[in-house]
Amino acid sequence: MRTLLILALIVTALPNQQQIQKQKQTLVDFRPQRDIPPPKIAAATQRAVLSKLFRKFLTDDSKCNQEFEPDGDDPLKAARIAGQIVPSIEAMATGSFTAAGQTQTAYVIFVRECNASHADSYGTKRVAIFSGQQLIADVDSDFKSDIALKTDLNSDGLDELLLTSGDLNQGTVIEMAALVSFQNGRMRVLHNFGTVVEDSCASELPGSSAKASVISISDVVPGEMPKLRQDNYVSGCRGAKRWRFVSTGRMP
Repeated sequence: MRTLLILALIVTALPNQQQIQKQKQTLVDFRPQRDIPPPKIAAATQRAVLSKLFRKFLTDDSKCNQEFEPDGDDPLKAARIAGQIVPSIEAMATGSFTAAGQTQTAYVIFVRECNASHADSYGTKRVAIFSGQQLIADVDSDFKSDIALKTDLNSDGLDELLLTSGDLNQGTVIEMAALVSFQNGRMRVLHNFGTVVEDSCASELPGSSAKASVISISDVVPGEMPKLRQDNYVSGCRGAKRWRFVSTGRMP
């Protein structure tokens, strides 16, 4: 009789546990205005990090050689080789990115090649991961330039980063996002969300609007990557934004 009572209690509790696991949890809401100031990093730390990454570099834009003419088909690479760069740390996060239980720091580096234009996103971007003073990983971030979130979605002890990139062109702001991990010295894209913000309000053109995504997860089970969901909303430009749901999945 006691055994039957215990089994009944377990069966009764199961639906609640499943409901908890399937409950949707918001990771990042891109609808509010997000102004993230650059991290405050001591000058000595900045020099130490950049010196590990670059054999030579400049410390001020005014020191760029205006007569430098890059050779070859890749002018940004030529600028990096020649030391015609003015790099800086623009974002950072602390976590365990390449090994569980390790305290590591991930830095987003703007390389800022001297000859980089708007078409080049004003230079390449890199993610460098340090364990203390030891450089663990140094990868091209494919122009991803900010850290929106650090998380460990599958509870394996290794943190993922939600990285974003953005552009402003003729009054339209575009922001894109991707969830990445770092394995064997490489950056792996786990999920590419594509565009998560498209705001043309500053252009003041007829029909301008603001579009933004909300990234959430569900079916959270330790040891497994949860389901990722992207819900898209739109709002007019006048007054306080009133967001209206329009779609799920990649932003149209």
